[in-house]
Amino acid sequence: MNRDLQINTDSKIIQRLRIEVAKLPYGVISVLAAIAAFGTYTAMYAFRKAFASATFPGQQYLHVDYKVWLVIAQVLGYTLSKFYGIRFISELKDDRRAPSIFLLIGASWLALLLFALIPAPYNIICLFLNGFPLGMIWGIVFSYLEGRKSTEFMAAVLSISLIFASGLIKTIGRTLISSWAINAYWMPFLTGALFVIPLVLFVGCLELMPPPTAEDISLRTKRAPMNAAERLDFLSRFWPGILLTIVIYVLLTVMRDVRDNFEVEIWSALGIHDNTIFTKIDTIISVIVLVLMSLLVLVKRNLQAFSLIHIMIILGCVLICGATLLFNMQMISPMVWMTLAGLGLYLGYVPYNAVFFERMIATFHCKGNVGFLIYIADSMGYLASISLLLVKELGRPSVSWAAFFRDGVLLVGIIGGLSAIFSLLYFRNRATKPVTLKTEQYE
Repeated sequence: MNRDLQINTDSKIIQRLRIEVAKLPYGVISVLAAIAAFGTYTAMYAFRKAFASATFPGQQYLHVDYKVWLVIAQVLGYTLSKFYGIRFISELKDDRRAPSIFLLIGASWLALLLFALIPAPYNIICLFLNGFPLGMIWGIVFSYLEGRKSTEFMAAVLSISLIFASGLIKTIGRTLISSWAINAYWMPFLTGALFVIPLVLFVGCLELMPPPTAEDISLRTKRAPMNAAERLDFLSRFWPGILLTIVIYVLLTVMRDVRDNFEVEIWSALGIHDNTIFTKIDTIISVIVLVLMSLLVLVKRNLQAFSLIHIMIILGCVLICGATLLFNMQMISPMVWMTLAGLGLYLGYVPYNAVFFERMIATFHCKGNVGFLIYIADSMGYLASISLLLVKELGRPSVSWAAFFRDGVLLVGIIGGLSAIFSLLYFRNRATKPVTLKTEQYE
């Protein structure tokens, strides 16, 4: 009885605070929400990617490097989470978002504690347990932002956390190991501990965000949970374009994941041993992507914005190819190549996680939510990522991660760029035809 009373009291307090926040200017609310989303996902990254900043030289099991086993275990958990998330995220109710974030990240943190306590190689399973709950966090956080006229700006700020947090957490992890003499096995758990309080504060701020306004709904279409029949109907209507989208996204995810998980090894192979290089390069990329993505908020026509997003992805693929070719001809330095290749990857990758599906739903006036589409693409992307890790380690273990990344991004740039061009042509042609989805019957 007392517990129920406390929950009801807390809920009323949140509702009152939300009403007060709604009185603020729309732009202020958007900025605060963007910061809260950025902070939440950055904090999550501390629980997910800190282990990647460690190295475990000389450790192999079944002729596979120990760190590769850790990456495979976590990515496998993350991949299965994305498949589960197709349903979980699409059906998630608003009042379950914050509790779900705390429960999922708490479970992943417990897995990091077990990773520190259980000796290798038996602690490999702990990275699987760590990865599974974290795969749902992006969809939950993005659900606070979607379906609003300022979604591009907020999503852009959220999305650069993918870039910024990766460099920040690696820098923190390397500092704990090198400057504080923290054991590589305890470092991931302690890195997460540094972000517990920020996580609680940022999620609390997200909870205060008022629902979309009438103008938001008019401009971007009402967002609502989707059942299985509605999800299947949506896919059947746009399957050619969605298939092309998945092809591009899979390629970008694979190379982005290689860069994210083995960046320490790549920089080392290039002759650069600087613990701050991750933050320096990723901060530059973050700012550029943030500016370009934020400018889309100025484009009111959804089809025009959807087309510009395609062009941004195409340009990212062109940049990847150009930078890699110049590097292969020794016309640019390793640092310039890694910066340009990383920028190209994220120019293609980030829109799919932020505004591509947002503008797609708005263009075709479909009732539904972005999380469903993101998780279809993500599940395929991470499945390919883990498959590539296995193929590389079992088939070409002698190839360095730097050489593997160099060859891989060139292939991604060519195939991804062509697929993005065909995707643009398909969706522009589809936009000229009337679309009637069964999901439009659900208000």
